Amino acid sequence: MHTCPNCQSTRVVERHLGRDTGGAIGSVAGAASGIAAALRGASVGAEAGTTVGFIAGPAGASVGAIAGACIGGLIGGAIGHEFGREVGNTIDTHWLDSHACVVCGHHFSPRLAV
Repeated sequence: MHTCPNCQSTRVVERHLGRDTGGAIGSVAGAASGIAAALRGASVGAEAGTTVGFIAGPAGASVGAIAGACIGGLIGGAIGHEFGREVGNTIDTHWLDSHACVVCGHHFSPRLAV
């Protein structure tokens, strides 16, 4: 449990600024790269979607490729989100004032508040 270096209160909460921001940025970047990879045909989802779509003819192949791109975007977004959260958590821990005192409103980093 952390105490506020300003007023010594134990009512301290974590702010998670880096973790939340990193997760959001990672989600967007991962989804964009997943969709781009799927549209290039470089992902398993796009290949599977196109292959399954060929059963229904040329229109089915197009719909299958779009479905594959959506799946690629979802998978890329999920992976990017988790990676971004981990990077953001590290930034929270080492560089940001990641804790706030509920009593006095002071923001601080617990590793520096000795």
